Amino acid sequence: MTTPDLPEYTISGYYPGVIGQIVAQHAVYYHRHWGLDASFEIQMASELTSFIADFEETRDGLWVASTPEGLIGSVAIDGKNAGTEGARLRWFLVEPKYQGRGLGKRLIGLAIDHCRQVGYRRVCLWTFHGLQAARSLYEREGFSLALEHEQAQWGKVIREQKFVLVL
Repeated sequence: MTTPDLPEYTISGYYPGVIGQIVAQHAVYYHRHWGLDASFEIQMASELTSFIADFEETRDGLWVASTPEGLIGSVAIDGKNAGTEGARLRWFLVEPKYQGRGLGKRLIGLAIDHCRQVGYRRVCLWTFHGLQAARSLYEREGFSLALEHEQAQWGKVIREQKFVLVL
């Protein structure tokens, strides 16, 4: 797919090597822009690996945007606890040079569409204060802030936030 603002890209699901690419993209971005330490990368690698190992196509979703040069964005829906806490939107990131061009909206849209098709009633996501562009996108899609607290993790004290979308 191509848009006026983006080079040719494709959106796919899992493929060999994508776990490492998603983890690397997030680890580099959050270290460079937010100073998160190695514990963030370790936690993310462990949780993403478990998600892929337990992946059920009728419950979960993974969307990865790539150009011929490599990964430019990703998002996932973890439906494991959808009946109690809501489906969880996870691992959303668009490479900085592609941000603000509609790719994030497209990825989030695919994830929310999946939740509707599966019949989930709620979608939640965890993030932290300061990620204003992502927060604006979440709020435009109907998510609202449900919880906020400070927490020491990933080598920093962050203001963790939970957003919820009722479908």
